Amino acid sequence: MFERPASGNRAVIVQLDLGALGQAELLNEITLLAKSAGAEVLAVVRGKRRAPDPALFAGRGKVEEIGAVCREHEADLVLFNHQLSPVQQRNLERELQCRVVDRNALILDIFALRAKSHEGKLQVELAQLEHLATRLVRGWTHLERQKGGIGLRGPGEKQLETDRRLLGVRVKTLKERLAQVEKQRKTRRRARERSDVPTVSLVGYTNAGKSTLFNAMTKAGAYAADQLFATLDTTSRRVFLGTGTVVLSDTVGFIRDLPHALVAAFHATLEETASADLLLHVVDSASDDREAQIEVVNKVLQEIGAGDVRQVVVFNKIDATQAEPKVERDACGNIARVFVSAQTGAGLDGLREALAEMLLGEVSPAESG
Repeated sequence: MFERPASGNRAVIVQLDLGALGQAELLNEITLLAKSAGAEVLAVVRGKRRAPDPALFAGRGKVEEIGAVCREHEADLVLFNHQLSPVQQRNLERELQCRVVDRNALILDIFALRAKSHEGKLQVELAQLEHLATRLVRGWTHLERQKGGIGLRGPGEKQLETDRRLLGVRVKTLKERLAQVEKQRKTRRRARERSDVPTVSLVGYTNAGKSTLFNAMTKAGAYAADQLFATLDTTSRRVFLGTGTVVLSDTVGFIRDLPHALVAAFHATLEETASADLLLHVVDSASDDREAQIEVVNKVLQEIGAGDVRQVVVFNKIDATQAEPKVERDACGNIARVFVSAQTGAGLDGLREALAEMLLGEVSPAESG
């Protein structure tokens, strides 16, 4: 019988090169994810394989190396920057005698930590339970024991079957509650549409500075921090632009290999993005990985049905790149890119003028002159 080890926050990160590009950026990202979850990163174990090992993902020799590093640093948690199968996770925990968490579970944990609103908590719990459902089958052997003894004899089910049934009931309840919340959200959306107020959604890779830009544009005071997934709950505020008003919404950040359970659970929230009149795609211009991040965001936008929504790319953090604030247009004269610093305020007037031109039909003095 194998009982899962107790959890902790003294972590060793494992990253294997399976042929993907940008290994340094991937390692930097998992390190930020670990710190965002509250882990203390003690060491990193790297390696290279052509394909994952079916039983241990990393192979016997590499697992022995990971174990030695864990003992040396007295680590109680191993974070794999990969998606592990339930069998691989169970085998690794048995070999290493410490808790093993894969990339998906780590992201889910951060979402659970960040969720503040009632809807956000429902969405995260649903994603966690749907992730757990895949772990019940051949995952933990103690769940397969038949209950027995005085006061412990159940309805003739194995513990595994009972857990699966109870989990299914809870998932159904959560989906029903989220459906109700989604209905209320659609009612509010219809009210906004009837008032003819244009809507703008901030989208982008996590930690690109969306919430900082949102605060700078709206003076809303929404939570913003230099950490991944600082914001989960969508926040909307009115922004006055010259003679008109738009509604600006701050949304959850995207990340490569975002767990499908999260995309499904946050479907209602992400629908706000798909129904927007304009997307401001916020990019961390100081990141060496920005082109790959832009590609990831556009891929997720396609998945949620927002791929055809009009988009303007906002290159943020120009204070870190020494770039000048400016508005760039495409060959047809349409606004395509805006360069700003949400931190210092540089370029924000240009962004406001761009929004007014695109959504309210206003022409800036520079254009009219």
